[in-house]
Amino acid sequence: MQIVSAANAVAMIPDGASIMVGGFMGVGTPNCLIDELVRQGKRGLTIIGNDTCTPGQGIGKLIDARLVSKVIASHIGLNPVTQQQLIAGEIECELVPQGTLIERIRSGGCGLGGVLTPTGVGTIVEEGKQKIAVNGRDYLLEVALRADFAFVGAFLADYLGNLTYALTSRNFNPLCAMAADTVIVDAENIVPTGVIAPDHVMTPGVLVDYLIGHE
Repeated sequence: MQIVSAANAVAMIPDGASIMVGGFMGVGTPNCLIDELVRQGKRGLTIIGNDTCTPGQGIGKLIDARLVSKVIASHIGLNPVTQQQLIAGEIECELVPQGTLIERIRSGGCGLGGVLTPTGVGTIVEEGKQKIAVNGRDYLLEVALRADFAFVGAFLADYLGNLTYALTSRNFNPLCAMAADTVIVDAENIVPTGVIAPDHVMTPGVLVDYLIGHE
C-alpha cells in the first residue's frame, strides 16, 4: 500500500478503463478522485456504481464532463443529463436491480462466477441471460462484476490501509474494495496504525493499493 496524491493516483488510469465508485447518491463517494478524474479528462470510461447521482454531484460530474461511455447502475432517474446522453446515443446504460447489482459486485470480489436470482424472470430482463431451474423454481444467472479500478471513500484509514466507514457511507464501498484490480482510497482521516481496533476494521489493508494523502 502506498500513500500518493490524487493527481498521481488518477494519472495511472488510462482512457477506456472501468472504475467502480462507492457511494449512494454521492454519500460515501470519494469526490477528490472524481474531481481529479475530471481535471485530467480521462475519457471512454465504464463506471460501475449504484447511480449517477445528480448533475454537478458525485458521479454526475463525470457525466457532465462527457467522460463516460458506459454506466452500469441501478438507476439514473435523478440525473437528467445521463438520460439525455442515453437518448442521444452518447452513452450506454446497463440498468441492474439494486440488490442484483451489489450481489454481482460481491460475487466478483469473492471469486464467484455470478449469482442466481429470481428478479427479472418472465420480463425483458431475462433476454440473453441463462435461466437455471433450482428445486422447481427458475432463476437468472447474473454474472459477476469486476473493474480495473475502484474508488473507495472511507472515514478512517491507518498507515497500513485498514479502513472503517461512517454511517451510510458503508454502502457500496466495502464490496467495491474487493472487486477491482487496483483499489484507490480517499479517507477523511488518516490515523496511526493501531488507532483502528482490529474488531473495527471493515476493509483490511491487504485490499488497498493506494491511499490518497492530503496536505
